[in-house]
Amino acid sequence: MSRAYPSNLTQEQWELLEGLIPPAKVGGRPRSAYMQAVVNAILYILCAGCAWRMLPSDFPCWQTVYHYFRSWRIDGTLESMNHKLHQWLRVSENREACPSAAILDSQSVKTATPAAIEVGYDGAKQIKRRKRHLLVDTLGLVVMVVVNAANVPERAGAKLVLARLQRVRQWVDLVVIWVDGGYKDQDFMQWVMDQYRWMFQSVLRKDVINGFLPISQRWKVERTFGWFNWCRRLSKDYEILPQTSEAFIYVAIIRIMLRHLA
Repeated sequence: MSRAYPSNLTQEQWELLEGLIPPAKVGGRPRSAYMQAVVNAILYILCAGCAWRMLPSDFPCWQTVYHYFRSWRIDGTLESMNHKLHQWLRVSENREACPSAAILDSQSVKTATPAAIEVGYDGAKQIKRRKRHLLVDTLGLVVMVVVNAANVPERAGAKLVLARLQRVRQWVDLVVIWVDGGYKDQDFMQWVMDQYRWMFQSVLRKDVINGFLPISQRWKVERTFGWFNWCRRLSKDYEILPQTSEAFIYVAIIRIMLRHLA
């Protein structure tokens, strides 16, 4: 049994998540790892930002923890957990399970691994980076995330997000997506309407602002980006694969939703 680290799930949170853990495979050696300890170890990596090999010894061995994390990333378990908890939290907030409106934005982050793939030069920041394309609902909860090179334009990244979104039937009620000026292109917005039947609506910053003024609707996705600062593993992009970065973002949002639900 591991120590009571601040990142650990409470028993009430674990009871919510336990039913979403895939069962052990039929045949072969029986599962010996304690799943709650495995999940707590993944959350420790997320919050502490340490390497897998530096996982404290009172957790299951790091190879076992990484095996489950990698398996859940590849088979879509983490994304499925996010979708299910997203529905539960929206219903608990007296909202429809499927949102009708969402906000799309991107965030450019530094990479810390020289061996990382899909890294591009960000002309605005003048540094090699990755870009997180994030689609959130009006509560700031993540609907879909795509991570790729920072030299990928916003509209190209949006196409990747929308293509993944279409494959998930949960989001059939989505109607409008608010975006910033980087996505404002009449041909592109018409293409989205023709291809997916979703409406892109640009929300622009006012020319004259006295002091700080949150931008309508768009501030919610900026708040979600701010939530990532509580997870040291997301302070930079430490991952070799962009898919691993996406997985850690889902883990971060899963942790936030569990804390709200229990």
